[in-house]
Amino acid sequence: MTETAGRLEVIATPIGNLGDLAPRAVAALQNASLIVAEDTRRTGQLLAHCGIARPMQSLHEHNEAERSAAIVARLRAGETVALVSDAGTPLLSDPGLLLVRAAVAAGIPVVAVPGPSALTAALSIAGLSARRFAFEGFLPARAGERRRALERLAAETRTLVFFEAPHRLAETLDDMMMAFGSERPGVIARELTKLHETVYRGSLTELVSQLRADPNVARGELVLLIGGAEAQDDEGDMELMRRALPLLLKELPPARAAGVAAKLSGVPRETAYSEALRLSGHAADEG
Repeated sequence: MTETAGRLEVIATPIGNLGDLAPRAVAALQNASLIVAEDTRRTGQLLAHCGIARPMQSLHEHNEAERSAAIVARLRAGETVALVSDAGTPLLSDPGLLLVRAAVAAGIPVVAVPGPSALTAALSIAGLSARRFAFEGFLPARAGERRRALERLAAETRTLVFFEAPHRLAETLDDMMMAFGSERPGVIARELTKLHETVYRGSLTELVSQLRADPNVARGELVLLIGGAEAQDDEGDMELMRRALPLLLKELPPARAAGVAAKLSGVPRETAYSEALRLSGHAADEG
C-alpha cells in the first residue's frame, strides 16, 4: 500500500426511516471522493434529502466485476470511496463483495460505518431466539430448488432468517410447512421502520391463514424468520427409525419423512434426515 492510499468505507443506509441515517454516515458521504451505489437514482434521493452532492457511480451484480479494478485504482491514488446499497448494510444479499475483496487484496483499508440492517432489526423484535441464528438471504426463485434448500434446513436448530419477495411469500410458506411442519413458529416482519411496519407471528399454519385473510401481509419489503428445529438430547431408537423411514418416504418428501421418523424414534432429526436422503437417492435432487 502506498503512502497516499485512500480507503473504502462501507456505509449502512436507512431501510425505510430516513431518520435512522447516523451522523457519522452523513459525514462519510459528504467527504467521499466517490459514492458507489447499487442504484444511483435511489441513493441520489437519499443524498438530496441530506443536502449532499457527490460524484456517484453504479455498482451492481451486472457490472461489479468489471468496475472494481477501476475503483481500486482510485483508492490507490488516495481517494476515499463510499460503498452503499439500496438500503441497509451493504453485502447482506447486496452487491459489494467483489469490490471489498479487491480492496483488501490491494492493501486498501476497508472501514465499516455501521447502521441500519433489516436482518438485525427483525431479529430484535421477532420474539424468536437470537442467540444463534442462520441468515439465508433470498431462497431460490425456482420451486424445486427452493424446496430442496428448505429440506436441507429442516433439522437446523438455529433461528432461520430469510428475505423474501412479496409475490413469492405464499408459495414459500407452503413449502416451509412441507419441509418444517405446520406448527413450526414463524414471524413475518414487513416494511420495517416505515409507516406501515407490521409484524405477524404464529405457527406456519397461522401465518398462512393471516396471509389469506389480509393481502397486506404480502406487500412491501419482507423479512421471514422461522424458529429452529427442536434439538434431540439422545440417540433414540435407531432401529425403529430405519424401519419407519422407507415406509414414510413412499408418501412424504425426505424432510417431512425424517421429521416424523425422528418423533417416532427419538433419533436426532438431522440423523434421520441424512438417512432419508441416502435412502431416497437422487429423488431428493429431482423435486
